Amino acid sequence: MAGNGTGCCKTGPGYATPLAAMSGPREALIYVTCVYTGTGREKPDFLATVDVDPNSPTYSKVIHRLPVPYLGDELHHSGWNSCSSCHGDPSAERRFLILPSLVSGHIYVIDTQTNPKAPSLHKVVDPEDIVQKTGLAYPHTSHCLASGDIMVSCLGDKDGNAKGNGFLLLDSEFNVKGRWEKPGHSPLFGYDFWYQPRHKTMISSSWGAPAAFTKGFNLQHVADGLYGRHLYVYSWPDGELKQTLDLGDSGLLPLEIRFLHDPSKDTGFVGCALTSNMVRFFKTKDGSWSHEVAISVKPLKVQNWILPEMPGLITDFLISLDDRFLYFANWLHGDVRQYNIEDPKNPVLAGQVWVGGLIQNGSPVVAVIEDGKTWQCNVPEIQGHRLRGGPQMIQLSLDGKRLYVTNSLFSTWDRQFYPELIEKGSHMLQIDVDTEKGGLKVNPYFFVDFGAEPDGPSLAHEMRYPGGDCTSDIWI
Repeated sequence: MAGNGTGCCKTGPGYATPLAAMSGPREALIYVTCVYTGTGREKPDFLATVDVDPNSPTYSKVIHRLPVPYLGDELHHSGWNSCSSCHGDPSAERRFLILPSLVSGHIYVIDTQTNPKAPSLHKVVDPEDIVQKTGLAYPHTSHCLASGDIMVSCLGDKDGNAKGNGFLLLDSEFNVKGRWEKPGHSPLFGYDFWYQPRHKTMISSSWGAPAAFTKGFNLQHVADGLYGRHLYVYSWPDGELKQTLDLGDSGLLPLEIRFLHDPSKDTGFVGCALTSNMVRFFKTKDGSWSHEVAISVKPLKVQNWILPEMPGLITDFLISLDDRFLYFANWLHGDVRQYNIEDPKNPVLAGQVWVGGLIQNGSPVVAVIEDGKTWQCNVPEIQGHRLRGGPQMIQLSLDGKRLYVTNSLFSTWDRQFYPELIEKGSHMLQIDVDTEKGGLKVNPYFFVDFGAEPDGPSLAHEMRYPGGDCTSDIWI
C-alpha cells in the first residue's frame, strides 16, 4: 500500500523490487476512468471505484463515482504522483492519482488516501497555464520521477499540431515547471514513454497528430504523414534526443511502450497498433538502440467490413512483474493473448481468449479462411450479457493471476468501429491467468456494466489499484 507505515512499504511507496511487489496484498479496489465526452451525453467524465474483493457484498460493482468539474475532457490514461522509483524516500507517498484529459488538457489530481473507497478532487492543473508556460496540449501518459516531479507526455499544441508536442513537468505540488526535453529535442509525434535510469535512457512512442486522431481514424491520414512510426531515444535524465528509430511499414502507430521491469535489463517492447506487431527494442554492443519484430498478429481477410483485411489493432499491453509473461489486447479482432517472454527474442504464445471483437458470433462481419470458408470467434456471455466492443485496456494483479479488461479506446474511434459502445456503454471483465503453464480463462462471476450508469451509458478506460498498482512502476 502507500508509504504511510503500512504493509511492506515502510521506506516509501511501492516496493523495493519487482519481485517483492508480486507478494503484495491482493487488490480490493480498482479505479477506472469513465468517459461521457463524445457520447452525446452532456455529463462530466468521472472516476469510478470498483469493488474487486470477491468476499465483499458489493463485488464487481461500482461503489463510488467522482465526477470531474468540467465537460468535454476525455479522461484517458492515469498515473501516480509517487511510485516504486521513490521507494527509498520515506517522505514520498502514493497518494495522488494523476488524471490527464486528452481532449481538454485539464490535469486532475485525485486524493485516494483520505478515503480510498471514495476519492476526492485535490487540484486541477489549468490547460491555459500549461499552454502559456510550455505550449503543450493533449496530455496523455503520466509517470512519477524519483525527483518527486511528475512527467506527462503531451501529443500536440493547442491547435492539435503534432509538431507542438513534448514532455510536461509538474513539481511535487502539481505546479507547471516547464518542459522536460531540451529545446529543439521534441519528438515528431508523442504518445507513451518509459525511462530506464540504469541505462540512462528514456524511449517514447508516437501515435499521431491530435488534429487527425480526434476526428476518427482515416487511413489516408497515415499516407499523409499524420501518424507515427518511430521511437525516440533520449538521454536520461537530461532530455537530449539521441536517436530516432524508424520502425518502417511494420511499425505503424507504435503506442504503449514498456521496458522489462528488471531495471538492469536493456530490452523492452512496443505495441504497433495498425500493423499489429509487437516490436522488441534493445541496446546493441556499441551503446545504440535497435529493434526487431518479435510477435506478428496477421490481418484477417474479412467480408462485410470497410476493408478487405482487418488488423488485430494491438492497443494495450503489459508485462508481468517477474518478466515472464507479456499480455496484449487486439481491439478489432477481439482476443487477449499471453506470451511467455522468458526468452525475449522468441516469445511463445501461452494463452488466448476471445472477449468481443468485430468477428464474434452474431456479427455481420466474417473472417475468410482457407478454401473460402468463413469463421467467427465464439465469445462467451457473462452473467447473461453479450460482450460489446473489443478488449482494449488491461491491468494485471500484482501476483499476475488476474487480468482486468475494459473496452473503450477513444470516443470518436469507439463511435466509428463499435457504435454499440456509444449506445450501450462499455464493460469491465476479469480474466483468470495460469501463471505456471500459461493460459487464460474468462471469470464468469465478474462483470461491471458501465452501460447501467445512473447518468447513462459511459465508456470505461484505464484502471489503477489504490496504493498497489506496480505493473506500470519503474525501478531505478
